[in-house]
Amino acid sequence: MKILKPGMIILSCLLVSLGFYFARDTGGVLKPTVKTDYDEQVVQNYKNYCAGCHGHRLEKFADDNWMFARSEAEIVAVIRDGEEVSGMPSFSQTFTEKEIDALAGYIQHAAKTMAVGKEKKDFSLDHAVETGTAFWAETILSDMDSPWGLEFLPDGDLLITERYGSLLRFNPDIGLVEIHGLPSIRAGGQGGLMDLQLHPDYKSNGWIYISYSYYDEEDASKGNTAIMRAKLDGNQLTEQEIICKATPTVETQHHYGSRIEFDRDGYLYFSVGDRGRRDNFPQSIENSNGKIHRLYDDGRIPEDNPFINTPGADKSIFTYGHRNIQGLAMNPQTGEIWAHEHGPKGGDEINILHSGKNYGWPVISYGINYDGTIFTKITEIAGMEQPIEYYIPSIAPCGMAFITSTRYKGWENCLLIGSLSFEYLEFCKIENNAVVGHEKLLQGIGRVRNVRVGPDGYIYVAVEKPGKLLRLIPVDNE
Repeated sequence: MKILKPGMIILSCLLVSLGFYFARDTGGVLKPTVKTDYDEQVVQNYKNYCAGCHGHRLEKFADDNWMFARSEAEIVAVIRDGEEVSGMPSFSQTFTEKEIDALAGYIQHAAKTMAVGKEKKDFSLDHAVETGTAFWAETILSDMDSPWGLEFLPDGDLLITERYGSLLRFNPDIGLVEIHGLPSIRAGGQGGLMDLQLHPDYKSNGWIYISYSYYDEEDASKGNTAIMRAKLDGNQLTEQEIICKATPTVETQHHYGSRIEFDRDGYLYFSVGDRGRRDNFPQSIENSNGKIHRLYDDGRIPEDNPFINTPGADKSIFTYGHRNIQGLAMNPQTGEIWAHEHGPKGGDEINILHSGKNYGWPVISYGINYDGTIFTKITEIAGMEQPIEYYIPSIAPCGMAFITSTRYKGWENCLLIGSLSFEYLEFCKIENNAVVGHEKLLQGIGRVRNVRVGPDGYIYVAVEKPGKLLRLIPVDNE
């Protein structure tokens, strides 16, 4: 593990020119920087149908990171037939056999020649155009894999979850230390050890809340999202309590959701994705999946939850009709809980959560299937909430934070969202519960998994593959 302290950072003095990014813009697709003999149509097919999940620079294939296929024949089979457990659709109706063969060859060739992980840039100087605020992106930690959850302890130490099952504690003077005492974790696909949140009164009670994917005790091929709480004694978790397990369990390994947030009244909110079963779970309140849940801090059901008196309902449901929420944050001005969620091919959303409301998935959507087919033409319908913002193309949002710090001139109360797909930090200007402007920060920095504002007022950004932690240091504007 390589630890970089502030004075050790090599500054490249690369100024990144930024422009406005509007949510309904259809541009912005990056072309893989690899020379091949494949014609432009093959490259375009990859960009149009594959890049949203596998990376515009083929990031998911970097460093020999293959899930289901390695040879060209195996890649052909996966493209043609799909892989249901992971959420990979079949493209047999989208491409001809010749197009599938060409696409498989392009993926294999490009992945071998790119060395994606070695080509990522370390941006040092960046600039927000609208506010005129410049900042340094300082690398605090590097050589991690997939940092997912970030949470600061009162003593200034930082807790970090690595999705493959490690809970780490970072102190700048000591480095990284592993925390022990985690439960058995179903790490695979999109699952694993995910979010972290301290209790609002942590200094008094010491509770830490953790989300992870769990194994079904009766069938280890199945799983779902669980929320536990525990206390920290040195480098050991103690007093572990599982306060909720989403049901039913399924074989799929994607769409776990799992972000956690508290509101001003101390209620605990967490997300559970639709688990890849859009036609079964999100529109039914008799299961946990495709929902936002609301609990007391000890796992009890609040008496005023919207479906507490509905026969057959999962009583912890607060909102439903969601696809896969990987961003939750309380608006510090209003106290409302905001969420963003992944659409399919297009249709990522930002929503404000209101008790008992139906957010429409998959009845209404601004997206289409990954293979380009249409599953609904309906974008509005009575009784289903409209997003306050949506994205076409999908940016694959992950991590979400309101800027509560006064360190960044003109950024107060704006919103930050990570982009996995396009590898940048999305800056959203907010006015009257509406997104009125967008900018791309840290373009090309890597798959942004999380963003938090630390107790020191600085913004911290977690990037995966290769995993690193950045701190944004504003430049004096005077």
